[in-house]
Amino acid sequence: MAIIALRAWYLPQYEPLEHIEQRPHDLRLNKTSLLKTALRADFLDDLETVQRSEWFQRYRLGETVEFYIEGSGSYTIANIDVLSHEIYFIKSDRLSYLEPTLFFSAADRPSSDEIRTALKAFVTNTPSRFPLELVESPRSATAPLRLDSPAITQLRRSLLFIADGTAVENGQLPTMIALELGYALASKRRHQILVIQQEHPSQRAPLPIEVPSRQRLIYSDSQELAEKLTPVLQTLLEPFKFSFH
Repeated sequence: MAIIALRAWYLPQYEPLEHIEQRPHDLRLNKTSLLKTALRADFLDDLETVQRSEWFQRYRLGETVEFYIEGSGSYTIANIDVLSHEIYFIKSDRLSYLEPTLFFSAADRPSSDEIRTALKAFVTNTPSRFPLELVESPRSATAPLRLDSPAITQLRRSLLFIADGTAVENGQLPTMIALELGYALASKRRHQILVIQQEHPSQRAPLPIEVPSRQRLIYSDSQELAEKLTPVLQTLLEPFKFSFH
């Protein structure tokens, strides 16, 4: 059977897919079997080169080691047999499928305008390892929220989901924001979600599910929002090692 070499890139930290494929690969593999959630392959590189690599040293220390494998997606290493040159991977998609975007779930109201302005200032004025982009789902009075819509894809692939959680007159969240927040809570990790609420003395919007206080930002006016938002976003983005400076 002919060997078809696949390139694999080591992912020590978050990196957009288009950047990954532009740098030299870290490992060459021959895929021997592929399951829905796993992959078995032979590594084609010299054994000594593999054993000296940073990723192998991390694996030996028991750390999670992730690779993006050409044509297959992201996988973490489950086991290595150095004698037979075999590596067993488990499907991950932990980092590489995410895009460097902040997804903002908004409504047509003053609080969303204030939050949008503050978010735009953050992505424009905050230097980072990769440029960030603010995206927002379009609003329609008649079109329903569809799970296969481009907006939901953007939500799922964003680094952070940010919702305007300010209450409206009846003390509830606007329907589309509540639906998008519910989807985000089901599909994203907790550190990828932030609910921003403008303080109302008499009421605060009840959320569809409890969101920890560290993932809520309460503000009274646009000046306080501008002061609080940057450190909160930088903290939430820390797992992706954006190297803010």
